[in-house]
Amino acid sequence: MQYRLWAGDGSIEQIQAYQAELDGLKQQAEEKKQRNEALYAEVLDLRKGQEAVEERARDELGMVKESETFFQILE
Repeated sequence: MQYRLWAGDGSIEQIQAYQAELDGLKQQAEEKKQRNEALYAEVLDLRKGQEAVEERARDELGMVKESETFFQILE
């Protein structure tokens, strides 16, 4: 009985290792949940208004409106 408690299957050391692994997996799940919530909020923002779409077009594609003038500053 003592052997199993210290060295066999279900030993204290093994339980602690499983607990550490479980804690790590819980942390990863929480990080992914937060990332998913941020992505969902971004999707809702893109669906609702033009501002988010225009911002992305400017930042990622370098687009400008007809009434705007584009200036590029080189440093």
